[in-house]
Amino acid sequence: MIKSNLKIVFLASLLFILFKPIQSAEMVDPIKVNWSFKGLTGTFDRASLQRGFQVYKEVCSSCHSMQYLSYRNLGEQGGPEFSEQEVKAIAASFEIQDGPDDQGEMFTRPGKPSDKFKNPYPNVQAAIAANGGAYPPDMSVLVKARKGGANYIYSVLVGYDDPPPGVTLDEGVYYNKYMIGNKIKMPNNLTDGLVEYADGTESSVDQMAKDVTTFLAWAAEPELEERHKTGVKVIIYLILLTILVYLSMKKIWSRIDTEI
Repeated sequence: MIKSNLKIVFLASLLFILFKPIQSAEMVDPIKVNWSFKGLTGTFDRASLQRGFQVYKEVCSSCHSMQYLSYRNLGEQGGPEFSEQEVKAIAASFEIQDGPDDQGEMFTRPGKPSDKFKNPYPNVQAAIAANGGAYPPDMSVLVKARKGGANYIYSVLVGYDDPPPGVTLDEGVYYNKYMIGNKIKMPNNLTDGLVEYADGTESSVDQMAKDVTTFLAWAAEPELEERHKTGVKVIIYLILLTILVYLSMKKIWSRIDTEI
């Protein structure tokens, strides 16, 4: 009986020792950021959204698509709110394949606000081949698709580090403490001063990571501010309704003689 109990204790200890390092390596909690768009009355920072789009355009768009966004969305209320002329200029800065023309040929033209964001690759296979066998995910709803949301995306962007002693990485693989398994095929593309912000904000790695994450959060939930406004109105309505019901019931019960 004693030997049996000792075996159980030994096995349990062995499993704990073997399993705990794996958990600690793969389950690092993301950094918690006090985002302006969180909470019942949260709103997007317009300046951050515009800077975030600039980071996406100059850094991320060479690999990652945003197939559910059109350039005109950049000027809509609740988003980056670029002016009409700015939206037209942004769209026109991209060459869009169109056609066929009257001769049956495809052609390229400057982008229009109604165009979807240009995809950096013609198809999935080309994207995989260009990235060493790893498919760069579409960023349209990436914040909603990843557990941890905006905190996780931000954490991964700032989580690159040198691998600890004893950890070896294959060629084209990088160490990131916030990725499951701590390995990622996307290189660290953010460096201080990489982007020259139009509004003069200092483009540190932390600032760029926060700005592009804010932009991706809006892309995943463009109706967030409107939903928050509706939620506040509903809560106020329910509070007023509760007060009215309470006063009505109090008046009704006040007429009833409680004496038996």
